[in-house]
Amino acid sequence: MSSGLAVSLRAVSVRRGDKWILRNISLCIKPGERWALIGENGAGKTQLLKLLCGDVWPTPTGREQLSYSIGSRAVDPVEAKSRIAYIGAERQDKYARYGWDLRVRDLIATGMHGTDLLLSPVTPQQRRRVGGILAACGLKREAARRFLSLSYGEKRIALLARALAQNPDWLLLDEFYNGLDAEHRARIDDILEAARRGGQSWIATAHRAVDVPRGTDRLVELKAGRLLPLKRLSRADLKRLVRAADERPKSARAQRAAIAGELLLRLRAVDLYVDYRPVLRDLNWELRSGEHWAVFGANGAGKSSFLKLIYGDLSPALGGRIERIGFPKGTPIGEWKRQLGYVSPELQSDYAVDVSVLELVASGRHASIGLVDAPSARDLRAALGWLKFFALSSVAKRRPRELSYGQLRRALIARALAANPRILLLDEPLTGLDPRQRGAMKRLLEKMMKQRRTLIIAVHHVEDLPRGMTHGLHLHNRRARLADAYSAD
Repeated sequence: MSSGLAVSLRAVSVRRGDKWILRNISLCIKPGERWALIGENGAGKTQLLKLLCGDVWPTPTGREQLSYSIGSRAVDPVEAKSRIAYIGAERQDKYARYGWDLRVRDLIATGMHGTDLLLSPVTPQQRRRVGGILAACGLKREAARRFLSLSYGEKRIALLARALAQNPDWLLLDEFYNGLDAEHRARIDDILEAARRGGQSWIATAHRAVDVPRGTDRLVELKAGRLLPLKRLSRADLKRLVRAADERPKSARAQRAAIAGELLLRLRAVDLYVDYRPVLRDLNWELRSGEHWAVFGANGAGKSSFLKLIYGDLSPALGGRIERIGFPKGTPIGEWKRQLGYVSPELQSDYAVDVSVLELVASGRHASIGLVDAPSARDLRAALGWLKFFALSSVAKRRPRELSYGQLRRALIARALAANPRILLLDEPLTGLDPRQRGAMKRLLEKMMKQRRTLIIAVHHVEDLPRGMTHGLHLHNRRARLADAYSAD
């Protein structure tokens, strides 16, 4: 793609409030290059991608230069923006937040129109192009389905298809593999490999070696908003990410026997439906104190729905029974929820309310989205303590949408812990966290296990589990079976 877009940054900085997010960035990216962008949470990775695609503009300093070109021809920012496709979990969340539930074929067509919604009819030529992209991305059977009915992994592939429909010079992939199982990762690898053979350029942010797309050949690293020296991506760099992320499989010897405790929850003959679609069938399961469950399964297997069932956001179909010990039938579900801490990707996408990060964390003490009343002094003390633990004190006054994806995930984990919960329900809790934060989170969870908290953690990456998990549950084809606590097979 030698005739593609080049982007040049010289002495560019970005400030948010009183904090510099990016400092004195100088970078030139050229057609045909494929970059991995790494750095800790809050280092400025997402802001750099948004700067490159024109969603963020440099803070004026008198020295900054941002220019686009194709060969020797200068390109204005409007044309440049049409040649760059930005996609990541944040964009996926946006569709759920605003209820944009297009059919998959129409979603892909919006990529050609450059709009979020389909504002004009699709021409026959565009319809043929959409058909080709559906086939190339393995989405022909999903063409008529609504986007929000897709599994998490299918949504990500549909958004990649939408981006490719734009025929961009650059794909900006922001933590694009987060929350995906091995099958969907492999499908995306194949799609990107075909795009690479056609000369596609990209920049992909990553915290793990497995999140770096095949064919990536350059490395850019951010530290506290500053660029480290650019370099070719080497095998040693990937090994460094593996070591930092602790991607080695855990030994089965890390598993310890459960200490049988009091019964907390019982499910009997539960069938679970979501939007009239069967998700789980004939589920029989018990939870006792002292047990720590790892929940495995592919995207769409029902892991998130299972946690929502336990939390109380979903109910069994007629004939099934869920018994919450100590909470007789008729007890307001809010009383049960205040015993639990809950973190999920859906909660992250839902949290668009206009509250500060401090109020977000404090709301965990009331099992609410936002606060009805002003937080008490006790609420604030708990919230401030957890913000400090997760190194978020400096962003306490910001709004949730002003945080990076990883920072917001840490804030939601802090929210879950602020209520001092008896049971923690964690749906991919370490997704979007850098290696240092993942390590701190795992150590915290291990400490909570010793304090007789009960953990249920849904994961794709076994290395995201803390030591001490006692049971495993594998969901497949709407059924649940017991599994080893450290084996996703």
